Amino acid sequence: MKYQVVIGLEVHTQLTTNTKIFCGCSTRFGAEPNSQTCPVCLGFPGALPVLNKQVVENAIRAGLATNCSITQRNVFARKNYFYPDLPKGYQISQFDLPICQHGHLDIEVDGETKRIGITRIHMEEDAGKLVHADIPGVDDSCVDLNRACTPLLEIVSEPDMRSPDEAIAYLKKLHQIVMYLGICDGNLEEGSFRCDANVSLMPVGSTVFGTRAELKNINSFKFIKQAIEYEIERQAEILDDGGKVIQETRLFDPNTGTTRSMRGKEEAHDYRYFPDPDLVPVLIPDQWIEDVRATLPELPEAKRARYVAELGLPEYDAEVLVSSRELAQYYEETVARFPQAKTVSNWVMGEVSRALNEDNNRSITDCPVTPALLADMLKLMEKGTISGKIAKTVFDEMYKTGKAPEKIVEEKGLVQVSDTGAIEAMVDEVLNNNPAQVEQYRGGKETVFGFFVGQVMRASKGKANPAVVNELLLKKLKG
Repeated sequence: MKYQVVIGLEVHTQLTTNTKIFCGCSTRFGAEPNSQTCPVCLGFPGALPVLNKQVVENAIRAGLATNCSITQRNVFARKNYFYPDLPKGYQISQFDLPICQHGHLDIEVDGETKRIGITRIHMEEDAGKLVHADIPGVDDSCVDLNRACTPLLEIVSEPDMRSPDEAIAYLKKLHQIVMYLGICDGNLEEGSFRCDANVSLMPVGSTVFGTRAELKNINSFKFIKQAIEYEIERQAEILDDGGKVIQETRLFDPNTGTTRSMRGKEEAHDYRYFPDPDLVPVLIPDQWIEDVRATLPELPEAKRARYVAELGLPEYDAEVLVSSRELAQYYEETVARFPQAKTVSNWVMGEVSRALNEDNNRSITDCPVTPALLADMLKLMEKGTISGKIAKTVFDEMYKTGKAPEKIVEEKGLVQVSDTGAIEAMVDEVLNNNPAQVEQYRGGKETVFGFFVGQVMRASKGKANPAVVNELLLKKLKG
């Protein structure tokens, strides 16, 4: 490619507070349209906003987790524009004094680590929602203002990304962090985590950025990547033909995989920012910042490194297990009861994940097999009470019934047979019934050994201790 891609991202993260940023209305999703509103979020004249303290605290948490400095004197501003779902005619946001500045996240793409700068994180209110009639020939739209005044953090990156893959890696890491912090539910479909992507091209070797187009409000990692890829192709074609890219805001159509023009891109002066006279500056003392810092959870990057260094897990296992805070917690609670880290990892990544996926992608927090039950089952394996094969049967039964593994083993008669005499009798019978295979093994075809193991396990209905089976077979075949 003769052009270098330049990508900067603006992420809108909806905060999980019980009430809105400037009023006491509920933020619950899915309520009847316009049922969660009041004079403040409806923009009635004379209604005064009151700042939600939890929003400020969540913003501090996000800033600390993304290596930002915290601005200790914060000012809210009015961002003026007119749209049907913005009753006041302006949005309360922050401009020259955002709460968090100059942070970064490190991402890994194709085995290489790259640092992506974070310009700023600021607090603001969301607008309402336009609902367009899906009826042929009807052009009416309805306005639902339940979302108006819902608290947002806008997280603005530096234009440091140079490929769609880097953009997705950054977004996924940011998404993971805000969910670990517990400040956002991360639901992309409901718009809790959505992204505007600024994309431009410049000639390879140049240091002067090209004209950017903004891709607005995309709420799927898949669609974000598709939109950026399409926009790269579109701009390259324009430049190849000697044309000029127009600075504008564009919408992505997931049905066609294309972007289309929405409106000309505004600059800061178009919004006529000025300090909101109804909100006093917010002063954040050092102690408040340190109090918040003390409540931060162990973040995914640190947790992953600890799993590798202290628990001896492979990088791959650690990466999977820290993919969500809930999965990591499930794993750690199991290891606390059965401290064989790799064995637990195999089961959590294997049977536990399989069962949840088959159960309509059930959440790990709702898993019927609790960490305590899983640990108890693994202890039965360790003691030799059940084999690994029987353990899978026990696990499936635990998942269905929630019963303790000991009770399932007792009720179904699944205790592993370790009695040497009983197993030896089965081994002798298998060897006597398969003389041809015995000759093959003794003639050097050692792959036949697996056949004998399978036959003995079948004869024992899977209950024979595999270690004893292997030991006796080797002894008799080489005797």
